[in-house]
Order: sequence, then structure tokens, then C-alpha cells
Amino acid sequence: YFLHKFRIWDIRTANGVDCFIANSEFIKRRINKCYRRDAEVIYPPVDVSLFNLHEKKGNYYLAASRLVPYKRIDLIAETFVMMPDKQLKIIGDGPQMAKIVAIAGQAPNIEILGYQSNEIMVRHMQTAKAFVFAAEEDFGIIPVEAQACGTPVIAFGKGGGLETVHHKVSGIHFAEQTTACLRNAVLEFEKIEAEFCAHKIRANAEKFSSEVFRTRLSNLVEKQLRAL
Repeated sequence: YFLHKFRIWDIRTANGVDCFIANSEFIKRRINKCYRRDAEVIYPPVDVSLFNLHEKKGNYYLAASRLVPYKRIDLIAETFVMMPDKQLKIIGDGPQMAKIVAIAGQAPNIEILGYQSNEIMVRHMQTAKAFVFAAEEDFGIIPVEAQACGTPVIAFGKGGGLETVHHKVSGIHFAEQTTACLRNAVLEFEKIEAEFCAHKIRANAEKFSSEVFRTRLSNLVEKQLRAL
């Protein structure tokens, strides 16, 4: 009963909206599907100034996130258990910590660091050979932060990750949330690892900076006001 009433109110209210703003093309399509309205895409602001470029990389992969189901850290851990020659560090805490420990706790190539300060997080992000991101996000800020460090991203190719990671320029995509698909992506990355340029990766991240956000939002508001 209440959902029915809410849907009626939602559609009626949406018809009074002057302009929809979506935080990605992914969400723009959802807005069009739900409301049959177009939307302007303005990506969320990422403070790239907090993440300095670091060209020298280590020999480990990094995954960092709140340990909740949709982030798919379990998938990343399961994949690296199958690749004992590749080092993985996991930063984060949350309800799935026990599950992640059960998956990776006995794997000598996986280090679970738990919650870490921003300073330590940035340091690991700067020196990782690649950041691994397996979630389907509306946008996803942390892959952009990794790129701001000059670190390539291996990202699930759906949702925001498909837009923030430039394939074979700032990282690569994998098509399905499966261990086989992610494993193949890691192997593909290692084949072309030397081709990635930290400065180009950083430049891709700067497209999502706070300055770009403020400019685009201000311009859109002014455009809408002129149209009134």
C-alpha cells in the first residue's frame, strides 16, 4: 500500500523538476528509464590534490574498501588465492572481515591490513602496481583516487568504473564478477603493464577534480537560471 502511494508521489514530484543531474552516464540511463527524462552528467568531486603522483611502483596489488558484500572484496581475495605468485594487500574493515579472513587468512600472498589511516592508505595506493576494484558503483571515488597517484586500476566494467577508468590508458576492465574473469584481467594487465604511463593516469583522474565539478555545476545552474 505504502509503496504504491510513494510511487504516485514520486512520479508527480519528478514532473516538477527543472533539471536532473546524474553523477554518471550509468545513473543518467536509470533516470531516463524511471522518469523518461534526460539528465546532465556532472561527475562527483574528487580531491585529487590529496593524492600525489608516485611513479615508482612496488610488486603488489591493492584492494581497499569498506568490507561489505557489494564491494566484492571476497571475489578479489578468492581470485588471488588462485594466484599464489601475486601479492595482494587488502585495506578496510566491516561486516565481511571474518569472511575475508576465512578466504585469504592462510594464503601467504595475501596481507589483510584492516582499517588504516588516510596517510597509510595513500602511501599504499601510491606504490601499488595496480588497484583492484570489483564493485558495481554509481560512480566510485576510490578508483579515481588511485589514478591520481598514477596507479592503474583493474576495474569491473559496469557502472561508474566503466567511465572513470580509461581502458588500456589508466587501467583495464573485466566484464564479469567472477574469479576467472578477474584472473584473466590481472594476467592481461601484466602483459601490458610497462605500457602504462603514470602521468597519463594522473591526467585521467584530473578530469574528475573538485575544480572541474565546481565549474560544471556553476555553469549548469547559470544556464538553468537564464532559461527561467
